Amino acid sequence: MSDLRDLYQEMILGHSKSPHNRRAMPAASRTAQGFNPLCGDKVTLHVQLEGDRIADVSFEGSGCAISTASASLLTDSLKGKTIAEADALFEKFHGLVTGHTHGEVHEDLGKLKVFAGVAEFPMRVKCATLVWHTLRSALAGARDPVSTE
Repeated sequence: MSDLRDLYQEMILGHSKSPHNRRAMPAASRTAQGFNPLCGDKVTLHVQLEGDRIADVSFEGSGCAISTASASLLTDSLKGKTIAEADALFEKFHGLVTGHTHGEVHEDLGKLKVFAGVAEFPMRVKCATLVWHTLRSALAGARDPVSTE
């Protein structure tokens, strides 16, 4: 189990140092901003929709390793998904990081499983979920920034 935790930690650090899809998207269908005042994480999420499908997704911002890695892996995971599939993925991810799945295996989370250990550190849950809450705001077309407080 220790080897698996080390691998997960290595993946999180890798995505925080070299995040995927960190870029502006001027022609985005939807954009939302999120802020975690406790940690100082700031994210702007851009979503390009084609009908009800996420054609492209990117982010800008700064934050801790967990927040940045979560944004990177979220963008990798959502391309090509429908809004309903994105919402279902949010629920599974949120259950994983808050510990509400109680050890259930979510193979369909793919690489997002690296965040399983976050449940052991309640103060870090907001870091991991900020971009996910920002995604929900973007998909809903909300104008107000998302805050974890």
